[in-house]
Amino acid sequence: MRNEIIIEDVKHLVAEKLRNESTGHDWWHTLRVYNTAMDIAKAEQQGNPFVIALAALLHDVADHKFGYTDDDREDIITTILTPFEVGDSVIQAVVYIVNNMSFKQGKNKHVLTSIEGQIVQDADRLDAIGNIGIARAFAYGGHKDRPLYNPDRTEGEEGDTISHFYEKLLQLKDKMNTETGKQKALIRHQRMEQFLQDFYDEWDGK
Repeated sequence: MRNEIIIEDVKHLVAEKLRNESTGHDWWHTLRVYNTAMDIAKAEQQGNPFVIALAALLHDVADHKFGYTDDDREDIITTILTPFEVGDSVIQAVVYIVNNMSFKQGKNKHVLTSIEGQIVQDADRLDAIGNIGIARAFAYGGHKDRPLYNPDRTEGEEGDTISHFYEKLLQLKDKMNTETGKQKALIRHQRMEQFLQDFYDEWDGK
């Protein structure tokens, strides 16, 4: 019961912190990742649910895309969790997951060693693909002033949102850790492939 109360309190804290976020990394993204992570954990019957819940809820409170470092994230997560007296081992487990789960433009070569981290990473990646992933890609592209699509784009030129599908989103299906994550990713991947085919047809006036 105590853990459930802590989780609810952390939800309120994160929702308030992400209140004005508009790039697709908002509270609703966090809540979807949390729900998906808990669903994967239940299906896989593995991991510490408390650590999975906290890591899912805190994974975007200090995202690297907005200039935060690993040390920043550790400080922020520690500051949030210490008053709840969850223990240093839980805090360090959460910090490890959050600091090592990001795609980071494909440059993150670290393989998460904890099943809790693998589950949260799968949940976060699942929210980047499928229909919601498509919507989030264009929301983030608008935030970065990216064009929808530039068929004349040259190498080294600022990317467009459609290019982001090939640079990241279509790669995620093969980067899932758990069997449940792989099954979910296949369905969402197929939705993106269909979207791209429809997009190109409409782009060409068909």
